[in-house]
Amino acid sequence: MDISLKHVEYRYQKNTPFERLAIEDVSIDIPTGVYMAIIGHTGSGKSTVLQHLNALLQPTKGSVEIGEHEIVASQKNKNLKKIRQKVGIVFQFPEHQLFEETVEKDIIFGPLNFGVSETEAKERARIALKQVGLAEEILEKSPFDLSGGQMRRVAIAGVLAMEPDVIVLDEPTAGLDPRGRKEVMDMFYSLHKERKLSTILVTHSMEDAARYADQIVIMQQGKVVKKGTPEEIFSAPTELVEMGLDVPEVVRFQLKLEEKLDMKLEKIFLTIDELSSAVTKRISRGVRS
Repeated sequence: MDISLKHVEYRYQKNTPFERLAIEDVSIDIPTGVYMAIIGHTGSGKSTVLQHLNALLQPTKGSVEIGEHEIVASQKNKNLKKIRQKVGIVFQFPEHQLFEETVEKDIIFGPLNFGVSETEAKERARIALKQVGLAEEILEKSPFDLSGGQMRRVAIAGVLAMEPDVIVLDEPTAGLDPRGRKEVMDMFYSLHKERKLSTILVTHSMEDAARYADQIVIMQQGKVVKKGTPEEIFSAPTELVEMGLDVPEVVRFQLKLEEKLDMKLEKIFLTIDELSSAVTKRISRGVRS
């Protein structure tokens, strides 16, 4: 399902003394099946954009096209339930949204609310639980008897049980250690590939943006300032640093290595294996000559 933001502006508490411009003239196209990362500082407008992707917010200017639906500023919108069924959002610390007495009841709550039969909802719960790497045995357990990591996976299973076409991830690894972060991000990437989902990742992690995304959007002070592939975005590390953003660790290492060895590689590499191979070839050519 394609999503397109066209010249979107959003003002919080519009027409009050507390009015605040959050995003301005934001245009982003998210084609079906793409994995897009949206990066930027806290307060850059990332989370406001995120809430437009399933009509949690309505633009104060511009429009948002979500599949066949169009959300237009200053127009009353209908059938938002259908949009929210197709666009699932995993917020930061999703485990805080668990509330039912069993894991199964928590996972099936969303599907039941959207008219899915109880039999089908329970089947979806079993499938979703497997997709997040948990055993069926915990279905009858209280989610609050699980570990923090298991609780997060149950909450994610609840989103997957809705069978969305688009999944939006708002800092989904917040609070996890490096191993847990990689496990969760690898899980989402596998789901993205297996279910051919459109995936939008809002993150502070340049490593995750570089490793998983097909396209990257950089936001600053409520505006889109740059778009491109990871290779295009991180090929100008100085520009990112001037924006106050970080660059992936492998890029920092490459820049230091080029300085140390007094050589310039043909491009910026985003994995240590690619960088190692390029350096080896370059040194080998130098030895042969």
